[in-house]
Amino acid sequence: MRLGLLTGYSGAKLTVDIDRVKHAENLGFDSIWTAEAYGSDAISPLAWIGAQTSTIKLGTAIMQMPGRTPAMTAMTAMSMDSLSGGRFLLGLGPSGPQVVEGWHGVPYGKPLTRTREYVKIIRQILAREGPLEFHGSMYDIPASGEGTTGLGKPLKSILHGNPDLPIFTASISPNGVACSAEVADGLIPVWMNPERMDIFEPALEKGFAKAGGGKGMDDFRIAPFVTCVLGDDVEQCRMPVKMMLALYVGGMGAKGKNFYNDYAIRLGYEGDAAQIQDLYLDGKKNEAVAAIPDSLVDEIALVGPKERIVDRLAAWKESAVTDMLIGGGQPEALELLAETLL
Repeated sequence: MRLGLLTGYSGAKLTVDIDRVKHAENLGFDSIWTAEAYGSDAISPLAWIGAQTSTIKLGTAIMQMPGRTPAMTAMTAMSMDSLSGGRFLLGLGPSGPQVVEGWHGVPYGKPLTRTREYVKIIRQILAREGPLEFHGSMYDIPASGEGTTGLGKPLKSILHGNPDLPIFTASISPNGVACSAEVADGLIPVWMNPERMDIFEPALEKGFAKAGGGKGMDDFRIAPFVTCVLGDDVEQCRMPVKMMLALYVGGMGAKGKNFYNDYAIRLGYEGDAAQIQDLYLDGKKNEAVAAIPDSLVDEIALVGPKERIVDRLAAWKESAVTDMLIGGGQPEALELLAETLL
């Protein structure tokens, strides 16, 4: 089991708790992961962290694909990997329609097609087997057609990248998980119940079969977000997780277009998911938080006293999860996880 530390994205002011990062590095954490929404980006703080650390790997969870061309992402990944001494982990995701169209101002399009083409282009750039040329349904390189000059020509990256750079994609839908298994080295399924791999297994097998070459779980990493809150009052420790779940299950998308709500249903919480969404979209956010089942929190997170967390960690150790990306800043919680798992 590898441990990663999540820093997330900023609020109104961007700060990096470099002492917490260094503490995790000293404890033996494998990786640190940044994020982006529609404020701070994922790479700037990660570069800041990379300059002040020496062994911990540097991951993005995630970089928004619609916000960058595949070539720009490849350039950024190669630069980060080179400057960090080979520590970069590229995590990609399609984001959602509200952010893609409302913030980046581009069509959401077909996220699975985008993911397949995006990763193929990045791998071609990293391999440097020839100048970049790709003609898909979403990306056309060199570009042609209306508005182009006709002067574009295939180019090969000046910088030599690592063709084996690990690429993760974030997904929770069955088709998205299958796409991850097909084209990526690992899956970031947001949060998950380690005892419910049955939710993912059919899609993973479908993707591995499409990839061919004998690809399977031995070649693949599963890296969910796992919030850890250490404390004697279990209900109080559950509250940060409930607030997060209320936002995602209730408000992260419109009715019928909320991937997280769909995911909660697949986890076995159909009635709860509907109630949480209705409350949240009606502006009753506190009631939505109160409607989050304790059992859902306990399944996807680590909350409560030391003994309770250690007991729950047994299920994670026995699962197919390879990387636990830990959310939470308590030094004692990080120490407990390192002591138990590393």
